[in-house]
Amino acid sequence: MATQSQPVQPVHPAQPVAGDTPIWHGRTDAGERGDTRRLFNIVREIDVQAEAPGVGAPVLLGFACDAGVRRNQGRVGAAEGPQAIRRALANLPAHDMTCLYDAGDVTCDGDALEAAQQALADAVRRQLDAGAHPVILGGGHEMAWGTWQGLRAHLDARSDRSRVLILNLDAHFDLRTARPGTSGTPFDQIAQACETAGLPFDYACLGVSRLSNTASLFERAKALKVTYTEDTEMQDRHLEARLAQIDALIADVSHVYLTIDLDVLPAPVMPGVSAPAAYGVPLSVIEAIVTHVRRSGKLRVADLAEYNPRFDAQGAAARVAARLAYRLL
Repeated sequence: MATQSQPVQPVHPAQPVAGDTPIWHGRTDAGERGDTRRLFNIVREIDVQAEAPGVGAPVLLGFACDAGVRRNQGRVGAAEGPQAIRRALANLPAHDMTCLYDAGDVTCDGDALEAAQQALADAVRRQLDAGAHPVILGGGHEMAWGTWQGLRAHLDARSDRSRVLILNLDAHFDLRTARPGTSGTPFDQIAQACETAGLPFDYACLGVSRLSNTASLFERAKALKVTYTEDTEMQDRHLEARLAQIDALIADVSHVYLTIDLDVLPAPVMPGVSAPAAYGVPLSVIEAIVTHVRRSGKLRVADLAEYNPRFDAQGAAARVAARLAYRLL
């Protein structure tokens, strides 16, 4: 059993050492006509505990942790993901965005995963309470347990027991029942929490790989009445049907939590994850789903999990992760 430490507090993004390029840095086109702003021009770093942006403001929050990946016998390095994704975001054009807030990272002290997840939950709740639109950058998929707890605490404070759709774009169910928690257990932990609280467990996992989940995990999904679609039915030719499926799921709920495990993408597109996909779901399909859910008006919080820069030598996977984060913002 993992030992507990004092709650881990969110901190500002780590400052680069002398000689390094700042995290929020990009090309300057001041001599050109028109709007040349990029995200690094409009970002504002805030103290997540002392300051909250206005209603509807886009807020980035990092979960610099892969203790759950380590516990799950995966390839560690996702703790470095939030900073790498920020670097890839920095140079993207701002277009209609006037301000982007960066609330820093929740970090994990050694194996104190549960404390880090609680700190993430607290940070997510503060942003939701302020009316902000948080997008969390991971970090291992153990972040989902923290993100969901933050959303649940926000709703509980308002006595809101309406249904929440957990929409997971993922090659894996992450319904393992072993404890302590890992990157493979978050949705089983959520299922148990919902049962304890007398709440429905509305979980849909799209992009499931039959070759990346054991028969026992499919049985667990069946027992929990999980809606799932395999990766073979998530190709470009299936997009219209998938969007209709998502519309039907969203119609029955009041809130949506969208979580994206980047290993849902094909390995050539997303090599920088713990478990690269041999088949996967095309980026065009994932991006279309993200945009569709964002426009539904019911998306409350979203996160991106499992990006691991140690296996992304050229930085291409970071740009893919940044592209999806940009769509969420």
